[in-house]
Formats: sequence, structure tokens, C-alpha cells
Amino acid sequence: MEGFAEYMHYGTIAVTVAANALAVGIGQGITSHGALEAMDLQPSARDEITRASILGMALMETAALMGTFIAFLLLLQTNSTAQNSTLAGFAELGIVFSVGLSGFVLGIVSAFPARAACLAIARQPFFSRQIVRFMLIALSLLQTPIIFGLIVALFIRGQAGSIETVRDSLRLIASGVCIGIGSIGPAIGLAFFTKSACDGMGVNRFSYRQLFSFALISQAIIETPILFALIISVSLLFVVPAFGAENFVDGIMFLAAGLCTGIGTIGPGISSGKTATEACKQIASNPETYSALSRVSMFAQGLIETSAIYAVLISFLLLFLR
Repeated sequence: MEGFAEYMHYGTIAVTVAANALAVGIGQGITSHGALEAMDLQPSARDEITRASILGMALMETAALMGTFIAFLLLLQTNSTAQNSTLAGFAELGIVFSVGLSGFVLGIVSAFPARAACLAIARQPFFSRQIVRFMLIALSLLQTPIIFGLIVALFIRGQAGSIETVRDSLRLIASGVCIGIGSIGPAIGLAFFTKSACDGMGVNRFSYRQLFSFALISQAIIETPILFALIISVSLLFVVPAFGAENFVDGIMFLAAGLCTGIGTIGPGISSGKTATEACKQIASNPETYSALSRVSMFAQGLIETSAIYAVLISFLLLFLR
């Protein structure tokens, strides 16, 4: 197993950057295609559509920038990793999940709201300023999972060089797995919802105020599962008590706790986003029913989020009870 730590270290760097670059490239291609399609529909609005597409693609670069940043930090740590045991290189796999996986998902799904905004401007060229403003706010909130993933990755990087047991190596991997898989559902749900809101503004610009108010609250609800995943990830990094001697079973339990919350947030994140998406369509069609629609949607989203709470409770039991 000589050199295994270096192989895993450089592999982590390559996969993290490649996954983010691949997804961002695909997302920017989807956005560009939507912008060209919108210009074909409304040539007179080409300047506004160009501005919206450029701003949207600039925000999509967040995932690629995060991946590049953590890769540079890992390269600076190469010597210390090479001198450490293979456990350090193995533990860095958590960074692939926390930044690579979350960035891969965000790089692709961020394109759909930007594309929808370009098409909405083509339908409502004199309302482009408000549509672009909403798109920027929504896409900024959509980058939350990759920011959380970067925070966890930095902590994993800081602890990886000093671990001495398989248990701790699995603990760091579990932390990255939890935040990485946990970002999938909320990211997809937010993308569905934001796309629907932009579509609604393109259909009925007079529903902008209602859609904007509804979006701020719904996005906070949709992002709740990623907060649960962050709590478990941070608990795995700092709060988990030491149990003395090396115990491989403890490491498996940590990994199970990370998977439990990570997978448990996928369904609630997507379903909450789909619920808010349908509410957006109805609000755009009938703005006068905004109060009733928003009330029912938020109540349903609150019930959907309880599934993620159950997963978090089980994860805490796995972490702290023996």
C-alpha cells in the first residue's frame, strides 16, 4: 500500500475539480442555449437577455471556483499528507462528496432558472429589470449547499492530517457524505421552484409582487433539509465523543449516520420544491388567490420536512447512543 495516501490525495483533487468543471460547463451550455432561443423569440430584447444570461452564468461559476479553491489548498498540503498514514488520504474522500458532489449537482440545476429567466424576458421585455433582480437573488440562495460543502471540506482538510484510526477516517468521510448527498434534494427542489417562479413572471408580470414574497419564504423552507445535513456533518466533525480504543464498528455507525441524514433529505427537498412549483404556477395564473395558495403550500411543505427530521433524529441516536 506504499504511496496510497498520495494516490488518494491527488485523486481527490482531480475528481473535485473535474466534477465541478463538468457540471458548470453543462449548465452554462444550457443557459446559453436558452438565451439564444429567447433572442430568436424576441430580437428587440437581445441586450436584456444577454445581460441576464451573463449574470446567471457568472453565478454558476461559484461551484467551479469553490472546487478550484479547495484543490489549491489540498495541493499546499501535499507534503504533510504524503508523510502521514494512508488514513489521511482515505479521509480526504469526504471532500469529494462535500464539494465535488454538491458542486456537480448545483452546476447543472442552476442553469434551469437562468434559462427560464431569459425566456421570461423574451415574453416580458419591458419587465426585464425585475426578472433579472429576482433571478440573481434566487440563484444566490441556490448556491447555499456548495458554500456549506466548502465549510465542511475545510474542516475535513484541517483534521485529516492528524487522524490515527480508521474510526476517525470514516468519521471525516461520513461528514462529507452527509453534506454532499444532503445537498442533492434541496438543490433540485430550489431549481424547480425558481424556474417555475421565473416562468410565472414571464406569463403574468402583474403577479411579480406575490411571486417574490412567496419565493422568499418558500426558498427558506426548501433549504431546511440542507441545514439538517450541515448539523449532522458538524456534529461528526466536532461533537462526537471519543470512546477510547480503536473500534471499526464506531466508524461504520458514523458512516451510517451520515448516509441516514444525507439520503433522508433528498425526498423532502425535491418534494417541497415541487409543491412550491405548483403553487407558483397557480399564483401566476390567479394572483388574487395568493393568500390561500401560499397558506396551503407552506403547510404542505412543513409536513414534508418532517421526514427529514426523522432522519436527523436517527442519526443523532447513532452518533451519541451505544
